[in-house]
Amino acid sequence: MKKTIKKSVAALALASLVVVPAASNATPVPTKGKVVNTQDLLNPVWTEAKESKSNRYYFMEPASTVPNDVRILRGHLWRELCIGVFSDADQQKQTKPMRLEGGRTIPVTRVINVGDSIEFENHDPFDHEIYVVQPGSAFSEGRIKPDAKTPTTWMPPAEGSYEIRDRLLPSVRSWVVVTSKLVKCVYPTRKGDFATELEPGAYTLKAFFSGANVGDPLSITVKDGKDFQLPDPLKAGKDPEKKTDDKKDDKKTDDKKGG
Repeated sequence: MKKTIKKSVAALALASLVVVPAASNATPVPTKGKVVNTQDLLNPVWTEAKESKSNRYYFMEPASTVPNDVRILRGHLWRELCIGVFSDADQQKQTKPMRLEGGRTIPVTRVINVGDSIEFENHDPFDHEIYVVQPGSAFSEGRIKPDAKTPTTWMPPAEGSYEIRDRLLPSVRSWVVVTSKLVKCVYPTRKGDFATELEPGAYTLKAFFSGANVGDPLSITVKDGKDFQLPDPLKAGKDPEKKTDDKKDDKKTDDKKGG
């Protein structure tokens, strides 16, 4: 009987060793990069608000001293453009926060894996009543009071893009993209620079804006070392059109006529 118990205990211990994955001993490498071609990423909330039927904002005539390029209502990269880092390794389930603050969410676009959850934290001094636009989202609607310590947790049921709105505040318009093989999300600075830490290995970077995958994916291989700089930028859209210098073109035409 004692031998049988010892064998059972030994077998259970061996099974435990097999089930529990070994922790990675790899040292994370500081990784830096840049995202470009973001000139066409327009803020959807502002685009919606400027319509006269919205009755939300009044856009005055811009000053003549303001360049046309600056008048375009582009998105805030640091909270609206999510850079997803993907690999073939399986990922553990996690809970990711989305803060309701200043009449928006931070971040605006959040990318997660299937099985992950979202916590909505209200940091505003007033209530929010958020909901998911897509049917069958399994989201429990209800008012979220101004208490960041009692977030509403939501696990999307399947892969896809889910749009978040607020019945009390139309300026809240956000997205949760559910995918797989996601390692982490990184958000760039206003200038497009981003930094993170990655273990040595092969990864694919993808940009997400307004709930959609934009631009071209970028494959990288991080190697052991003090730091790693992406050799190429991540493109979040088409290459901008080259500006022509009208004065130079006119001069060339005049030279040809004079010759």
